[in-house]
Amino acid sequence: MLKFLKGVVGGSGTGVKDLPYNIGEPYASAWGSWVHYRGTSKDDGAPVSIFSLSGSNANDGHLVAGRNGVKRLRTVRHPNILSFLHSTEVETLDGSSAKVTIYMVTEPVMPLSEKIKELGLEGSQRDEYYAWGLHRIAKAVSFLNNDCKLVHGNVCMASVVVTQTLDWKLHAFDVLSEFDGNNEAATGPMLQYEWLIGSQYKPMELSKSDWAAIRNSPPWAIDSWGLGCLIYELFSGMKLSRTEELRNTASIPKSLLQDYQRLLSSTPSRRLNSTKLLDNSEYFQNKLVETIHFMEILNLKDSVEKDTFFRKLPNLADQLPREIVVKKLLPLLASALEFGSATAPALTALLKMGSWLSTEEYGLKVLPTIVKLFASNDRAIRVGLLQHIDQYGESLSSQTVDEQVYPHVANGFSDTSAFLRELTLKSMLVLAPKLSQRTISGSLLKFLSKLQVDEEPAIRTNTTILLGNIASYLSEGTRKRVLINAFTVRALRDTFSPARGAGIMALCATSSYYDASEIATRILPNIVVLTIDLDSDVRSKAFEAVEQFLQLVKQYHEKAITGDTTGAATGISSIPGNASLLGWAMSSLTMKGKPSEQNTLTSSSTSAPIASSISNTSSVTDDVNLTPVRVSSRSDLTDLADHPPSPTSTDGWGELENGIHGEHDGDKDGWDDIEPLEEAKPSAALANIQAAQKRPVSVPKTQVSNSRPKSSLKTSKDDDSDLWGAPADPAPRSTSKPSTAKASRAVDEDDPWGAIAAPVPKSSSKSMNLKSSADDDLWASIAAPPPTTGPKPLSGRGRVTKAAAPKLGAQRINRTSSGM
Repeated sequence: MLKFLKGVVGGSGTGVKDLPYNIGEPYASAWGSWVHYRGTSKDDGAPVSIFSLSGSNANDGHLVAGRNGVKRLRTVRHPNILSFLHSTEVETLDGSSAKVTIYMVTEPVMPLSEKIKELGLEGSQRDEYYAWGLHRIAKAVSFLNNDCKLVHGNVCMASVVVTQTLDWKLHAFDVLSEFDGNNEAATGPMLQYEWLIGSQYKPMELSKSDWAAIRNSPPWAIDSWGLGCLIYELFSGMKLSRTEELRNTASIPKSLLQDYQRLLSSTPSRRLNSTKLLDNSEYFQNKLVETIHFMEILNLKDSVEKDTFFRKLPNLADQLPREIVVKKLLPLLASALEFGSATAPALTALLKMGSWLSTEEYGLKVLPTIVKLFASNDRAIRVGLLQHIDQYGESLSSQTVDEQVYPHVANGFSDTSAFLRELTLKSMLVLAPKLSQRTISGSLLKFLSKLQVDEEPAIRTNTTILLGNIASYLSEGTRKRVLINAFTVRALRDTFSPARGAGIMALCATSSYYDASEIATRILPNIVVLTIDLDSDVRSKAFEAVEQFLQLVKQYHEKAITGDTTGAATGISSIPGNASLLGWAMSSLTMKGKPSEQNTLTSSSTSAPIASSISNTSSVTDDVNLTPVRVSSRSDLTDLADHPPSPTSTDGWGELENGIHGEHDGDKDGWDDIEPLEEAKPSAALANIQAAQKRPVSVPKTQVSNSRPKSSLKTSKDDDSDLWGAPADPAPRSTSKPSTAKASRAVDEDDPWGAIAAPVPKSSSKSMNLKSSADDDLWASIAAPPPTTGPKPLSGRGRVTKAAAPKLGAQRINRTSSGM
């Protein structure tokens, strides 16, 4: 006989000191004389079930049978049989008498009768759940009868318990015995403890104790009868009280009725084997049974079958009992994803099932799996995680994101797939608020700097939008260094018009972070030039932005007059932190990563903008409406390379042109090398000249035909300074009539080049011995002088050009400009 550890302790049996488990409240029902308690482990608090059986002495019949049940349960292992954890037998003193108690600890389970009441299933969902449960119990009985040659002896509702995952499991092994039908010498009872079985559950041969007939019957004969009793109790909802009640088949499903009658055959040899019951294709073929069965043998399925199954699973889950989906299917699905047996579409089903959980359960059952999946090398899994990050991102803790999630997500920034790069970029809108400043400055901004010069225009555009949305999570120093450079030097000069529009919107959305000096010297000059952009949408945004920033500067001016300069240029109180102000520009990339310029791109209408406006607390400032960036059509994108240049040429970017090419692999975040766009302020005369050079030259009428003396072309350094200092015409060195000079200036007052043109030569100037045929040639005045050697002087010949006079002045200016 199996020896159990015995200990003598004071008090009741529920206060056992050597039992490493805490005994809780009992359930209302249990099999036989056992008492079923809730319990927890003293080590980790894990839930367990504790069964106790007490007797007056160690030789009590119930205790002897109980010891047999503990031994059998410990040695027989099967997925559909209750899992044994621990057992002990203790003797306690109850007054003057001794009391012996057996404690058996198992996995946490609940009596089937109580679980059915708790679930409250009805209709087809109830029938599907019962079919699945019976399928589990029939497998356990088949294992005992056919594989182990054991007879359970008392299969009924009381001998079935339900786990936390709603699996049905068989227990109550006190009567369990070996089937000795092949032993001809055996004459005694085959079931030593058959007296524990209720008379209503005994088949006719067992009621008569006809052991010869029992030994001549198949091993499954007694337990098949028990399965019939279980089916009756299950569908009738009542505990069997008399054997005659089994004839009432009104509550039995028609698809199961024939098998039910064969299980309860009066002839033991004709009773249906439990294995044949499992082959009942009609009753056990339902959505729930097939779904769970597929999940349990998932490793045996090929990739095509898996992919098809998981694509249908989200819709199928809506049709299954909610409790079963959450407690049974969800753990199976999470385990399959963690160990790589499930394909990427399973992630969609996991997140949908997880949405039915409470916040606490979601953190325990779903989030750990998701965090582990970020380390997966399967690109499809990574894409799925990023596509659905808005469903679970808010539930992730900041520490988890910073330490476990982001290091894996960041690999997507450098992925060869443009589609994955774009998804990684968009995921930062959810993850960035949970990142530490060290991670943002040391890692995230480096990647965003590279994405702003990505080959995909959609990625460049959305990078600008992301920067505008996460600006509130940057430190003040980082904002000063990054935002203006990223939006003006790169975004506003991008060849892709939606990227320029996104830069304007981002500047407006982050307007509260700039002071008056930055707005006036670095932002407005870059925005104003876009008011003549080729794209109409960009022009509209530029005009709105100019008005907004001019209003900010005006408010600063008004405050400066009143002596209140606090908040310098933060006249508009934007949404706190300016967070979530911009919607994504587009989502048009494919897995192939082809450039998006090849197709007509439109703004993503399915993704609602994160926000649409900036609130304005100032009564004098108009509201700025921030809609998602619109991607222009082909007609708007014509000759993008010819968009107006920036007003400055010394932006500190070296060979970086239009913010499209260039690498930033250094330790800095990508924007440190950009210096503020501060230029040497030109004098009024130089500004006038530069403006004149950008306008077309009008051809003035020729006033004179005589050449100018050679000496008049030579001007001292001081004379040049006087020329650039004022636009007026200098007096010619040769004698000339003032009235002639005035007439020259009056010829074409609208000619911008007239202010810097050379003075008109006088007819009294010394002749250079030009040929008479060239008297009307204006280029003769600058012809080379005749050589001092040689037999014949070389007279200059000029090309006939009516615009020679203005050209002469322009040449002189160019020389002087290059000298400066």
